[in-house]
Amino acid sequence: MDDRNARPQRHQLLYETAAREFAARGFDNASLNAIIRACGLSKSSFYHFFSSKEALFDRVVEAAAAALARDLAAPEAEVFAGPHFWDRVGVFLGEALLIASRQAWYADFGRLFYLPDLAPSRSPALTRILANVADWTARVIAVGRTSGAIDDDLPASLQAELVFAVLQAMDRWSLHHLDQLDEAGQADLLTRQFDALRRLLEPKSGL
Repeated sequence: MDDRNARPQRHQLLYETAAREFAARGFDNASLNAIIRACGLSKSSFYHFFSSKEALFDRVVEAAAAALARDLAAPEAEVFAGPHFWDRVGVFLGEALLIASRQAWYADFGRLFYLPDLAPSRSPALTRILANVADWTARVIAVGRTSGAIDDDLPASLQAELVFAVLQAMDRWSLHHLDQLDEAGQADLLTRQFDALRRLLEPKSGL
């Protein structure tokens, strides 16, 4: 087999193996030797591409984020505008759950944001992704406010920060308990979380 053709597959195996190791053991306890052995690499081959554990970690994050972006293209915030705002958000979240469930390493990728021994601020890749997601979330909320689907009593920036914090809490809890839920349980949990978020944000009638 041409080495150039095999290289993408070897890199993908490395990324998935590393994501699983980091997610299971944390950053400090993750073993580069275990990752290298599991992928059938030599240390010289590994260090030809990665200078450190930090470099590998950031590359894993970037590769997983790129793969997820290809599988789940987040629409422009304006797509959600109008009287069917919440229906469209619900459809998007359902698609996200379906796509995430097809690739086991996406769950490992998600857990990398909540490692107890690595704050996201220590990783340029995590910092960049979180900033992009927070910005997209704020723009979707702004569209919801304009559409009348989201209460606008709070300042928009404060509301965006609160929502992002709630979404992170839901995501962290879901990833922590994912192994306890079958496919139907995951779908039910998403529905309950979505309903809770909607109740939190919808304008309160009669007040």
